[in-house]
Amino acid sequence: MSKSLPFTISKQENFYDRLGDYVGDVFYDILPEQGYELRDEQIYMAYQIEKAFKHNGISFAEAGVGTGKTFVYLLYAICYARYKRKPAIISCADETLIEQLVKNNGDIEKLEKALGLSIDVRLAKAREQYVCMKKLDPLANSTTDEDILQVHEQIPDFVFDQGTSMQSYERYGDRKEYPWVSNEKWKQIAWDPLQQCSTCDWRHRSGQTLYRDHYRHATDLIICSHDFYMEHIWTKESRKREGQLPLLPEASCVVFDEGHLLEFSAQKGLTYRFHSQTLQTILTGYMSQDVREETLYIIEDILAIHEDWFDYLDDVSESIVGSDRKEVKRSTTMMKMVKELQEKVDKLLEQLVFDAELFTIDPYHIKVMEEYLEFYSYGLSILLRDNQGIFWLEENDTDVTFVIMPRLVEDILAEEVFSQKIPFIFSSATLSQAGDFSYIAKSLGINEYDSFNVASPFDYEEQMRVYGHLYEEKKEVDKWNEIGQAIRKNGGQSLLLFTSAYEMDRFREWAHHQEWDIPFIYEGDREISELVKQFQHDISSVLCSYNLWEGLDVPGKALTQVIIASLPFPPHDPVFQAKRSHVSNPTEDVDRPYMLLRLRQGIGRLIRNSQDYGAIHLWMTEEQKKSEFTSINQTLPVELSWKE
Repeated sequence: MSKSLPFTISKQENFYDRLGDYVGDVFYDILPEQGYELRDEQIYMAYQIEKAFKHNGISFAEAGVGTGKTFVYLLYAICYARYKRKPAIISCADETLIEQLVKNNGDIEKLEKALGLSIDVRLAKAREQYVCMKKLDPLANSTTDEDILQVHEQIPDFVFDQGTSMQSYERYGDRKEYPWVSNEKWKQIAWDPLQQCSTCDWRHRSGQTLYRDHYRHATDLIICSHDFYMEHIWTKESRKREGQLPLLPEASCVVFDEGHLLEFSAQKGLTYRFHSQTLQTILTGYMSQDVREETLYIIEDILAIHEDWFDYLDDVSESIVGSDRKEVKRSTTMMKMVKELQEKVDKLLEQLVFDAELFTIDPYHIKVMEEYLEFYSYGLSILLRDNQGIFWLEENDTDVTFVIMPRLVEDILAEEVFSQKIPFIFSSATLSQAGDFSYIAKSLGINEYDSFNVASPFDYEEQMRVYGHLYEEKKEVDKWNEIGQAIRKNGGQSLLLFTSAYEMDRFREWAHHQEWDIPFIYEGDREISELVKQFQHDISSVLCSYNLWEGLDVPGKALTQVIIASLPFPPHDPVFQAKRSHVSNPTEDVDRPYMLLRLRQGIGRLIRNSQDYGAIHLWMTEEQKKSEFTSINQTLPVELSWKE
């Protein structure tokens, strides 16, 4: 049942007029009476956003730290959801941002208390955030790992009891429930793209199925990640064809928090991953059925070409420093193999139609085969088109994966997302390039939009200092020593940001051999929101991360120093190499814009309220100082001082 609007409206009155009056009352009267500051920037943003809701339009809302942008978009989203009787979707950059919204004393809880509202908010997390029973149960029977066994012990009894009634189901399986599990161990027991959920025995008792049923019934807000929202968009039609519900229900509006990261999530959602063993597993399983001789010959040909293809990829791929992706250059030999593979796969798909009519084959095997071969064929078709696909190889101890990602997504986004006649709000402190929003709009396929920029209300000249440090790449240990001195001098209370997991691991190795009376917390050791909570409560600690450039909100004494170990240029991996190869000036058009945007986000972690204070320490090489100093100084809220 839909909840009522937080204001009255008669039949003679216009919803938007009454909404405008209510929003004015909230920001001018109600919030100040509850002890919140009256912020002109917040009120200006509110009335700018209103246009998108009135006209079902798109709004880029660039608002600096401290403008209270979250309150603004939440207030509009909740009111609009109740007016339209459909939930609003708040799409966040990642799971960390989701937790910031819904944590105790987070923005949603504060808004509830201040306005006397009861907000129905439910989380829709990515599938990788849930335990996969098909992986966990057999592993628990063969492992001695206490962390994994502890997860298995906490799985509710009904999951194992097929006779339990549906009434007694309870939600379980969210990563957040098992904070002691490291990222590496989580991969062993979490859902991954190899899992065939539609034909899984555990499907109706899996954690993600139960959570999905829960969030579908939200009346106000559904909060998800950009990755999950894009997965919903790309799978919506295929799920309908298979008689399944889309991942998300129909929404009244969508807010993209940290919307500058949406393009990458869109690319990621359309990514095709070819695991070296999957095709062989599926096809050999099918060969054991009563199939025709002609079909068997085609399968044998496909398996032989597939094996040759992966051997070739392994031979020609080159490792990339700081990345788990291995570069594969496009070649005539590879394209010839891919073309031959696609022709054979398409021929096999035709044969399946005849095999299915014989009624001698298990329909389950036919369905699994068709699903995977259609996916396989379409992925190959992207690869065969010139300049359409970005590709690379990934290897671990057990598997080799060839990955294909579309280079451009703006046409698909324009058609599948922004053609919907509902309000779309992009909110971030970093959406424009020097006030110009055309770059982000073009990359997302958006032609018509409103945009505005609201500066932060904080007195950065009083609250922040920024220090530049020079280092030589060959003398990295000297840099670690200086960073160690800065940490000790500050008594911890520091966020240490790295450009990659590889760089963080190098620092960790150095720090391991030093004497410390300061606790270090490293991303990946436990579930991320648990690490952030630990950092907030232990104010002498240091949080080391390569992902928390956005979304981390730790006001007060726990964070009085942000150390940026290197300028955050994009990696030299296949995704950014493809971007560089399609512009006339890679430095101006790809590398520098990315670095400056990331830098602005990282610096934004320090000052979170008007009482905060502290220092930013930024390391760069002499060469980077010469080439980037001017653009960096224009980006910073205060002038950079040098510590030679």
